[in-house]
Amino acid sequence: MTIQKVTVLGTGVLGSQIAFHTAFSGFDVTAYDLDEDALKAAADRFAGLTKAYCAEVPEAADGKAEKAAAAIALSCDLEEAVRAADLVIEAVPEVLAVKQDVYRRIGEFAPAHTIFATNSSTLLPSAIADSTGRPDRFLALHFANRIWRHNILEVMGTPATDPQVYRTAVEFAVRIGMVPIELHKEKSGYVLNSLLVPLLNAAMVLAEGGFADPETVDNTWRIGTGAPVGPFQILDTIGLATPYNILSHGGPAEQRLAAWIKENYLDQGKLGLASGEGFYRYT
Repeated sequence: MTIQKVTVLGTGVLGSQIAFHTAFSGFDVTAYDLDEDALKAAADRFAGLTKAYCAEVPEAADGKAEKAAAAIALSCDLEEAVRAADLVIEAVPEVLAVKQDVYRRIGEFAPAHTIFATNSSTLLPSAIADSTGRPDRFLALHFANRIWRHNILEVMGTPATDPQVYRTAVEFAVRIGMVPIELHKEKSGYVLNSLLVPLLNAAMVLAEGGFADPETVDNTWRIGTGAPVGPFQILDTIGLATPYNILSHGGPAEQRLAAWIKENYLDQGKLGLASGEGFYRYT
């Protein structure tokens, strides 16, 4: 099958990027979120992405980025949003029960040919597959943050995923300018986060435990490895709600880090780069 109509569920940091980049690549895109306030925030994110693309993507000249933002259909009606979709990419909060509920609902509304894909960072697609009602047409498509620059797309199926659906997803990745990273079997964290998450968690342990402040940790990593950014800069870019949601469902050590993020950052409105302040202040 050929994918042309794409619906993105969730317009947070990464969901908005997925919707914008897919529209920028010439697809018909609908972006869904819960209510009008969320959609207004999405429109603001699309405006910010328009500026970022104009500054950083050579192909964004001649108004292409502005046209992409204007072409995205916004909806808070779930049935309407998925009614004609060839591909639905889910980017809702990283909570299993929330994702399962979303798939049960869209399974009733989407056409039989629609492919469902989760952008989950840590959950295995097999934990969600049965909720879709079409496990053979379900898989994971995991994007990296700032997708116009970090253009990998990790493709991971389940034992039930139709091989042709998997190939269609890989072809879609190429069509939107991504480098497909094909996983041969399920792995929590895929390739990228299997490498990245231990680094981020170790950085937070150092700061939460009072061993070193975030600036020192980042400076150590940058100088010691030659990396352009440190782990706390990465966390700010991701947005602190995502690691909080993941850590809060872990064991005692992870929950301690989650409580530290909540008390010292989230509860003070320090959500990361998108809010203007996280571990660092952005002006």
